[in-house]
Amino acid sequence: MLLVVEQFLNGLQFGLLLFLLAAGLTLVFGIMDFVNLAHGSLYMMGAYFAATFVAWTGNFIFGIILALGATLLLGIALEFVALRHLYGRDHLDHVLATFGLILFFNDAVRLIWGPAGLALSLPPWLTVPIQVVPGVFYPAYRLAIIVVALAVALLLYIVVMRTRLGMLIRAGASNREMIGALGINIKLLYTLVFGLGAALAGLAGMMQAPILTVQIGMGENILILAFVIIVIGGIGSIRGAFLAAIFVGLIDTLGRAFLPDLLRKILSSAAASTAAPALSSMLIYLLMAIVLVVRPEGLFPANRR
Repeated sequence: MLLVVEQFLNGLQFGLLLFLLAAGLTLVFGIMDFVNLAHGSLYMMGAYFAATFVAWTGNFIFGIILALGATLLLGIALEFVALRHLYGRDHLDHVLATFGLILFFNDAVRLIWGPAGLALSLPPWLTVPIQVVPGVFYPAYRLAIIVVALAVALLLYIVVMRTRLGMLIRAGASNREMIGALGINIKLLYTLVFGLGAALAGLAGMMQAPILTVQIGMGENILILAFVIIVIGGIGSIRGAFLAAIFVGLIDTLGRAFLPDLLRKILSSAAASTAAPALSSMLIYLLMAIVLVVRPEGLFPANRR
C-alpha cells in the first residue's frame, strides 16, 4: 500500500510536469494554429539556463527566476525574428521550419555549453524527505514540483478564462480576422502567447533539470508525450491538457512500477523489465487512439466563448 501511494505521487508529479510542457504547446497550437516542433528545444533551453544561472548566482530560487525570464525573452525573440513569417502557411512549412530550429538549438547548446551534460544541484532544504502519510516519506523537491505546477495551472486558468487578455486569446483562437478588424494588435497578441508558451516549456525543463542530467536533445522525447496529451485533452484546452497529463503521467509511472511484477509471471525477469516500459507506452498510445476514434476533438475540447 505504501508503495502504491509513493508511485501515485510519482505519477502525479510526472503528469504535472508534462502539463507545464503541454500547456504551452496547446496554447500555441490551438490559438495560433502553429505546429511548433521546437517546443522541446525551449524545454531544453530552460534547463540549461537554470543550470547556468544557479551556478552563477549561487542561489537556487534567484537562478530559476532569471532562467524563467531568459526563456520568456528567448521565446518572444524567436517568434518575432523567425516564426511570425510562417503564420497562415501550411502546417508542413511549420514542421520543416521548427525542425530546423531543433537542429539550430542543439548545435548552439553544443557550441556554448559543450557536448557534456550539466548537473543542477538542489539546496539542502529541498533534499530532505517529508512525511506525506504515516510511513511514507516523499522528497521535498518532488512535492515542490507538484505545488508549483498546481499553482501555475490555477494561475493559467484564471488568466485564460477570467481576464481581458484571456478573452482576447480565446477570441483570437475563434476568429483572428474579426479581432484584427476590431483594432486588436493580433501580432502582439501572438507574440505574448508564444512567449507564455516558451516560459511554460522552460519552467518544465528547469524543474526536471535537478532530477535528470541537463543534456542536448533532452526535450525531443518528452515532446512526443506532450503532443499525445493535447490530442487526448483537446487542442487549445488548458483543462484538457491538465487532466490528460495526469492520466498519462499515472499510466506511465504506475505501468513502469507494477507491470514488471505482473509480466514476470509469464516472462523471464530480464524480458519483463525490458517489456514493461514499452507496454506502458503502448497503453498511452492506445488511449490516444481510442480518443481519436470515439471523440476526435479530444476529451475536453476548448471552450472559446
